[in-house]
Amino acid sequence: MTTVNVHEAKTHLSRLLVRAHAGEEIIIAKAGHPYARLVSLTPTKQRRPGIAKGKLTEEFFDPLPEDELTRWES
Repeated sequence: MTTVNVHEAKTHLSRLLVRAHAGEEIIIAKAGHPYARLVSLTPTKQRRPGIAKGKLTEEFFDPLPEDELTRWES
């Protein structure tokens, strides 16, 4: 893991992007304190609509029990 300051990150952004894309984690610091992390994005799977079709029963639409509803709202 490499740490660079904001000025250096702005100056060498293209190089840092290449390094991040290669798998390196780069921390961008502002005034010596970690501010952001530059990492490569992982490819996401294509979403398939309708994956739960036929798996939900009418019970799914029933109101929540009072104790569970309280936990969600707190």
